[in-house]
Amino acid sequence: MISRDKAPSAQETFMQMAQAAGLRGRLFVTIGILLLIRLGIYIPIPGIDRVAFGAQQNNGLAGLLDIFSGGGFSALGVFTLGILPFINASIIIQLLTAAIPSLEKLQKDEGEAGRRKISQITRYVALGWAIVQSIFISAVWLKPFAFNFGPVFVFETALALVAGSMFVMWASEVVTERGIGNGASLLIFLNIVSSLPTTLGNTIQLAQTGGRETVGQVVVLLLLFLATIVGIVFVQEGMRRIPIISARRQVGRRVLAEQRSFLPLRLNQGGVMPIIFATAILSLPLLIGNFTQNQAIAAFTSTYLSPGGSGWWAYALIYLFSIIFFSYFYSSLIVNPVDIAQNLKKMGSSIPGIRPGKATSEYLERVLNRLTFLGAGFLGLVAIIPTVVERVLDVQTFRGLGATSLLILVGVAIDTAKQVQTYVISQRYEGMVKQ
Repeated sequence: MISRDKAPSAQETFMQMAQAAGLRGRLFVTIGILLLIRLGIYIPIPGIDRVAFGAQQNNGLAGLLDIFSGGGFSALGVFTLGILPFINASIIIQLLTAAIPSLEKLQKDEGEAGRRKISQITRYVALGWAIVQSIFISAVWLKPFAFNFGPVFVFETALALVAGSMFVMWASEVVTERGIGNGASLLIFLNIVSSLPTTLGNTIQLAQTGGRETVGQVVVLLLLFLATIVGIVFVQEGMRRIPIISARRQVGRRVLAEQRSFLPLRLNQGGVMPIIFATAILSLPLLIGNFTQNQAIAAFTSTYLSPGGSGWWAYALIYLFSIIFFSYFYSSLIVNPVDIAQNLKKMGSSIPGIRPGKATSEYLERVLNRLTFLGAGFLGLVAIIPTVVERVLDVQTFRGLGATSLLILVGVAIDTAKQVQTYVISQRYEGMVKQ
């Protein structure tokens, strides 16, 4: 007999994948759509000098977009934008939900119908954002590399990019509804994983061509990345459990004793979002420097606002403080201590030793500030330590696999594994009902 409280083992999980028709079907849908998206990246957009384009893509923004698009910006395929417009739209809607009362009401008070409306608004925002990005790429970014640049080229290229982005967004929602895991997260996960063979191949080649000192530097860097992954798992799963006591209730003639539970507050509330925000902010000066054609601005941004510049230490410090700022900002959007305190008071629950109402909200705010400080410090260290060590050891082959990539890889892997375990546990209950 399998205990219902016991976590499923790896053997049981693989058996359920092979035997359970529902789980097997979801797995095939997920794998099929992910493979289809990877193939679409390499369907080329015509009319572009790809050799000249590839030689010019050395700025930080292009490198960041190339990581999240799985090489789409280098390949210039119809899925070049990929899931990025949908991710940007989701971030915009999250920020607007906290600022616009009508959106906040849709999310909190109207249940599933309100969430569907917000999802539809997010799709429209993603469409508009994809149109803006596509026009910018085709009219500005690709202008020096187009064989026959003109209105027809801009229209055709923008149309292809928008259509590809909308197809990827639809495919990600299919994975979310009929597959395993979150579709958008899995697409980013797949794009990052696709760069691992190239990164590892370049590292092995560097170790083979270099001497013993180079081999030692590569080993140290590999050990650092392994330690970083362990730390990410520890912090992603870390939480503060605040005890909660429910008041004693009387139902008819029965008196229900007080119940004890806990309120889980994660150590890293924002996940990878603070790093994404900070990276986007620091990428804007590089973009401005590249397109203003001002040598002074371009030299300053490439020196002090790029991890590959001689002033990388300035980039690391600005990056660290940006991550800390956005960690507090994003944490304030996700968790509202006042709302939690009001909900606890309505349910007749309280925190031991803390009065309900304002005192509870103030206590939760203090705890959240401490947790956010620890989580932000961790994110900052994870973000800048690989850059610092790469510069000190002079090993640049892992530059594409930074802190953002590691956090996304580990976070998506943990979430997907938990969802698979949930399906396996549900199969247990179905078997118990049949028996």
